[in-house]
Amino acid sequence: MASNSLERLLSEVRACQLCAKHLPLPPKPILHVSHTARLLIVGQAPGLKVHNTGIPWNDPSGDRLREWLQMSRETFYDARQIAIIPTGLCYPGKGPSGDLPPRPECAPRWHPPLRAELPKIRLTLLVGAYAQAYYLGPKRLPTLSETVRRWRDFLPDYFPLPHPSPRNRHWLAARPWFESEVLPALREWVNAVLKGPYPPH
Repeated sequence: MASNSLERLLSEVRACQLCAKHLPLPPKPILHVSHTARLLIVGQAPGLKVHNTGIPWNDPSGDRLREWLQMSRETFYDARQIAIIPTGLCYPGKGPSGDLPPRPECAPRWHPPLRAELPKIRLTLLVGAYAQAYYLGPKRLPTLSETVRRWRDFLPDYFPLPHPSPRNRHWLAARPWFESEVLPALREWVNAVLKGPYPPH
């Protein structure tokens, strides 16, 4: 159950036409929130499959993210525990090498009021460069690899991750430290957020 103020805000979000003229399809903001959520996942923007189904991370990238987290779909989509707000809320369209970037108007307009309605968030997963750029700003390192490898520097508020897109399989293969070092820590922190004790020892 959302609070009344969150319900009103979500009505505004879902009626948003801010960047409609730039989108290939009618605006369809896709997010998943509750005022009781303790973990926030911020990704890039919905892909076409997510746009069509209306379910965030309902694609191969989501399957890999859930694998990284060792989390069931049931837990992942439990809005009482986990909020999902992409950097851009609507499908931005296709570019020459995949989906276009999130629309730049979106996060500054909607993330601050949405975050204000999520008082119990303990940890935010920043999935991909666009989420890290918005939330970390000048604190992020020159490359995504450096930012992810220095994940400890951003705790307890943020945990930076690469995007789990199948297109990033070469990035992952070239950086075995991500699987051996980062993923165990990610799971430990997420489990502590959801199940306690928090923070992890």
